[in-house]
Amino acid sequence: MICKISGKLVDRREDSVVLDVNGICYEVLIPGAVMNSLDAQIKDGVLSLIIYHYLQVEPSRGFPFLIGFLNDIEKEFFEKFITVSGIGPKAAVRALKMPISTIAQAIDTGDVSTLRSLPGIGEQRAREIIAKLQGKIGKFGLIQDGAENTAKSRNGKEAVEQEALDVLLQLQYKNVEARNMIQTALTRNPDIKTAEDLLNEVYKQKTKK
Repeated sequence: MICKISGKLVDRREDSVVLDVNGICYEVLIPGAVMNSLDAQIKDGVLSLIIYHYLQVEPSRGFPFLIGFLNDIEKEFFEKFITVSGIGPKAAVRALKMPISTIAQAIDTGDVSTLRSLPGIGEQRAREIIAKLQGKIGKFGLIQDGAENTAKSRNGKEAVEQEALDVLLQLQYKNVEARNMIQTALTRNPDIKTAEDLLNEVYKQKTKK
């Protein structure tokens, strides 16, 4: 079982990273709550992650998945979160977009509204999360991640722009042309949060020419 990976960061996507470990590349899924804090942990291009390793089994085949965290506390919260019925590891990766401290506080105070705003978590699931975990995850509310995530929002935007740029370059657009398209799209819609939305905006502006 893989429990930790340290390698050169060679690709960064919306919800995963690719690490080169002695010539072997591993794709590691990263919850949004963790992704926002990655930049401060990269040293000379190398990133170290604590790994939750699981096998998704389907009829006649299985798929191994690696999910990365910056420390054991984040991993421990994730493991508690997936004990809720109906929330598997991949669903949890998608859902944990807010800072872990914010989610933990919402669970502890019974804040259904905040929990149901998480991707893939409706009102019924939010109530199930509270019923299962309320009173059991108080220490995770002490994680000092809210201010850090806010301070790094600019880096998150840069990562979105870079991901969109990489896609456009793969589609044979020239670097200068691709950058201009991205900046035009961001001027038209400054609230874009993901590379997918940014590329959709680029497409819209091209079809209007």
